[in-house]
Amino acid sequence: MSSLTISTIQSNLFWEDKEANLAMFTEKISSLKQKTELVILPEMFSTGFSMNAVKLAEKMDGVTVDWMRSMSRENRVIITGSVIIEADGKYFNRMIWMMPNGEYGYYDKRHLFAYSQEDQHYSAGSKRLIASVKGWRLNLQVCYDLRFPVWARQRRGADAANPEYDVLVYVANWPARRSHAWKTLLCARAIENQCYVVGVNRVGQDGKEINYSGDSLVINPLGEVLYHMADEEDIFTITLEREKLEEVRTKFPFLKDGDDFQLMI
Repeated sequence: MSSLTISTIQSNLFWEDKEANLAMFTEKISSLKQKTELVILPEMFSTGFSMNAVKLAEKMDGVTVDWMRSMSRENRVIITGSVIIEADGKYFNRMIWMMPNGEYGYYDKRHLFAYSQEDQHYSAGSKRLIASVKGWRLNLQVCYDLRFPVWARQRRGADAANPEYDVLVYVANWPARRSHAWKTLLCARAIENQCYVVGVNRVGQDGKEINYSGDSLVINPLGEVLYHMADEEDIFTITLEREKLEEVRTKFPFLKDGDDFQLMI
């Protein structure tokens, strides 16, 4: 059975400084010693979680997306993380899935964080993106989406024994003062969806003097923590095992007992 090797990068970010952030992540990605297939960066990794969308947004042919394309090609890895993007006069917190051949997919953050007025500066997405690599299916989501379990819920198709996805990925700028919710909800998403969950957060302090503890996590389908790092920068590589995933789903076939539902958007 195929495995999937991923690398998470938990880092401080330079506030609204694309050049500095891209240089920093170039160094970190280039420093990877272990073979990996997917590199996951935090939410708004080139700017920090800024509401200054008009100043910082770029098109899909802008500097950050071009950097992702180059880094993916040069390092032969998929790179994902979210970026401030302008399209058709609207601004999006857009998570990009960049492949080494230059092709990409993207997911626009569905749930905008009104507490920080994100909903006043950005437009919400309306479609999920489930990416695939080596037979693995990955559901890509951003930060505040974590608080809304229906958006992440495995949806039953004609074959209830064949779940919609295998890995749930959250990239975030999640403040330290709510870290308990972050850690608890990530474990809950893994248990209820019988999937691996990967949460990649930032550390340090942003331009609004908000502190971030990181607490990036990798969690198995039983809700057991395979990796956790708090309060410091870290690069971590782990191999997710398909055999373990199938074992849990076979031994505990809970998903087939789930409710049928439709999302009205």
